[in-house]
Amino acid sequence: MPIENNFQHDELSRKNPGERLTVREMTPTALPESSSGQDEMAVLGTCISHTGVRVIVLLHGSVMGTDLFGVQRLDELGGLKRGYSRGVAGLDALLALMREDSNGIPLLPGGLKPPLANDEPTKNLLDDQLGDAGNFTNAYLELMKQSLNRDLDHPIQCVRELWSCEHHHLGRAMAAVSMLGRLRDWVEAHKLGQGDRILVQAHGQAGLILALVSNLLCVTANSSRTRLFDLLSNFASQVNRPDIASTIQRVAPLLSNGTFLNGAALDVVTFGMPVRYGWDPSGLSKLLHIVNHRNMRTDGKTWLSKMELPQITMEMPIAWGGDYVQELAVAGSDAVPTTDAAKTANKALWELVEPFDGFERWLECARRAVRIPSEGLGILADYKDSTGSTNVRDHYYGHAAYTRLNAMLFNTTTIVRALYS
Repeated sequence: MPIENNFQHDELSRKNPGERLTVREMTPTALPESSSGQDEMAVLGTCISHTGVRVIVLLHGSVMGTDLFGVQRLDELGGLKRGYSRGVAGLDALLALMREDSNGIPLLPGGLKPPLANDEPTKNLLDDQLGDAGNFTNAYLELMKQSLNRDLDHPIQCVRELWSCEHHHLGRAMAAVSMLGRLRDWVEAHKLGQGDRILVQAHGQAGLILALVSNLLCVTANSSRTRLFDLLSNFASQVNRPDIASTIQRVAPLLSNGTFLNGAALDVVTFGMPVRYGWDPSGLSKLLHIVNHRNMRTDGKTWLSKMELPQITMEMPIAWGGDYVQELAVAGSDAVPTTDAAKTANKALWELVEPFDGFERWLECARRAVRIPSEGLGILADYKDSTGSTNVRDHYYGHAAYTRLNAMLFNTTTIVRALYS
């Protein structure tokens, strides 16, 4: 996407990314039992610190209880009821694998639904229910702190952030505003400036929040940014969210005059993010996308996922081709806001950030099988999580592997080699 992207949707190009793309295979490492692995992490920590990284943010949501694939919107559009799926073999079975009530992903205890709170009780609940499957646990956070900072006089601050998991445009836009507030908090708290860096590692749809943030950071995006902020401020006043309005008032002048990060740089790494919103590279320093991927194609286009029906319904339950959430939670899918006010605001945002609508447009986007966005470096990594198990909780359709404790060394090594070597 271009500089001054202005919230355009990604072009979903099927062209070979060329030198932007690297292919890797993960070797699992149990860090707590591996002294050599801990030594490697300490060396990586020194390298990251020398490049100016002062804060590492682990941003994630929950794969449970959040309509992960966004089938509510597809059903609202009437995909099956209106006969859009007729003549497309296997589509009924695919939608059944995606729906909350039939995809095998448990709900959260007590019927807990988004918006999820970014607090310790909710994080502890997710740790208890999910472990390290698609979830940056407190154990992951503490191990990262200890291993990266072992040899450092000035430790890197490591932070875990849980976003609200409202999988629709309004929810992601509200989360983007909240993330702007948090970024400014870290800049001020740690007195960041020229030469300092914040590194955000975002799992799944949390990456889409950072895509919106990148567009908001563009200094010249005044008109579209003002339009988005006005829309969110109006909605916040209707639903008693003064935090959103106050954050907008706080950050808007800093974004307009280019002083928001006080000269510090923002680096972003996404894990298994669906390709949807376009990125504006002018507001970022470094951008890397990592996707769990195993080549299933016979046409030589190894950089694309395999979206063929009905075959996909046989591959998906064992995560044979990699991350199917990344592949299928594309434009047209989403959870549905629960109130009329939220639906109205969501529709207005929809017109700004994602022109694609309709069941057939979702199918078209999914069939494009794009793994890597048009901006940033890409790594297709085989996380070795397809063991033949049909127990969804073993892999969550290929979306769980990135946050496993045994993937931390691989992730960190990959990030350093791609961005900081």
